[in-house]
Amino acid sequence: MRSAVRHNGGYTDPAWWGRVWWTCAGCVLLWPMLSLTEFTPWEIFSPESLRPTVRFLADFYPPKLEAEFLILVAHETWRTVAMATVGLALAMLLAIPFALLSVRTLSLSALSGPMATAPAMLRQTVRWVLVVLRSVPELIWALVFVRVVGLGPTAGVLAIALTYAGMLGKVYADILESSDTHPTHTLLRNGSGRLQALAYALLPQSAGELTSYTVYRWECAIRSSVVLGFVGAGGLGQLMDASMKMFNGAEVATILLVFMALVMLSDRVSAWLRDGLT
Repeated sequence: MRSAVRHNGGYTDPAWWGRVWWTCAGCVLLWPMLSLTEFTPWEIFSPESLRPTVRFLADFYPPKLEAEFLILVAHETWRTVAMATVGLALAMLLAIPFALLSVRTLSLSALSGPMATAPAMLRQTVRWVLVVLRSVPELIWALVFVRVVGLGPTAGVLAIALTYAGMLGKVYADILESSDTHPTHTLLRNGSGRLQALAYALLPQSAGELTSYTVYRWECAIRSSVVLGFVGAGGLGQLMDASMKMFNGAEVATILLVFMALVMLSDRVSAWLRDGLT
């Protein structure tokens, strides 16, 4: 580790020039990117933009709390949560076997050296499949499935399942591979099966991280299901789309409050599960 250098009665950071250089290099690279995106935030504060924005935001208060609308919001909220939950469950059904197939730690052939050719090819193929799945955004999958199965939550569930299978499989494998390999290899060398090594060595070390990431992905799936509603997948997103097209700020405010409550609920569920595993 570098030590601080004494200079004129004080101490200077030896890495200071390096930080300055990398900061300047980052700014030089960022500037053409900002120009390419035509990023002009000051246009938000122009009179032509401010007047309709202020009128729309003024309608946010008070939120719409009529019984008929709240019943509709509750129904669409349940549909949104169901879409996210079922989509995530299907994603896990795909992600868990993919993750286990791509984890080098559970490979018997890698205990004494490089992994054998066939397992190495299988592992790489699985990782390529995961790359393909997560490379296509769920919005694109939703547009495809809306044309295949029609409007409704089915398209959203399938879109979330495919995209999140790639994300979960990749992160699950990374979490398992970043764990301490010594207990797993000890069990495998002493004749234990791979499922036993997974259950008694890898999972106890990684259960907290796996659970926390899964609940976080459930929260992301709820947000995604709202976005997918804008393309016809149903749920809160479709209801919000209709309210925004009518410039009904009171309805939008109510939907946003419900959405924030869902995110807070998922945060509490994550904390509760983490506490239960520690």
